Amino acid sequence: MALSEQFLEEDIHPIDIVEHLAEHNDWDFDRVGDDQIAMAVEGQWRTYSITLAWSAFDETLRLICTFEMEPPAERMPALYEGLNRVNDQCWAGAFSFWAEQSLMVYRYGLVLAGGGIASPDQIDTMIAASVMSAERYYPAFQLMAWSDRTPKDALQVAIAEAYGRA
Repeated sequence: MALSEQFLEEDIHPIDIVEHLAEHNDWDFDRVGDDQIAMAVEGQWRTYSITLAWSAFDETLRLICTFEMEPPAERMPALYEGLNRVNDQCWAGAFSFWAEQSLMVYRYGLVLAGGGIASPDQIDTMIAASVMSAERYYPAFQLMAWSDRTPKDALQVAIAEAYGRA
């Protein structure tokens, strides 16, 4: 049975769907409130903190995927240049660096204006895309922060997206 077939009701809350996905994938999670959930999702490079929040006001399901990063001050210009280069390659979502919290952040918003309903497959894809993007660019961000390589050179290590079948 497809994951989406488990939700036949029309008006299911998107955070309820996220909670079900977290249980299904055996992710650690905390239902922060009716409209917010926080999870820990294990990747190859590290564990990512993912938070999804529903805003009924603007009918948007917001996702942030974060990981800690404490680059030296002298490497910040290279990191910011690298962020621009990375974001040019991201079709959905974008990275930013929250210096005050020392967090690299991937953000995405699913707009459901007009009473749209998020499907489990859409939400699962949002989460998977955030982890995939973080995994893909994590090594490049580390090189930008901790080596003398240029952002352009550091991005050469980003794991390429695979197309087709082997």
